[in-house]
Amino acid sequence: MSKGRTIEQKRELVQVITEESARILKTKKENIRILIYEVEGENWADAGILGLDMKNR
Repeated sequence: MSKGRTIEQKRELVQVITEESARILKTKKENIRILIYEVEGENWADAGILGLDMKNR
């Protein structure tokens, strides 16, 4: 995901993803691992526009 999310947002995200993944996959929460990759806006693009330029559209 793009950089800029708060720690609180990440905590909530991993909690919800863990709960729902465990439910859907019928497994224990302890079996779920989540990796968060934060990407700088200069390292991704959409329709030929760098992410860091998207704010200025």
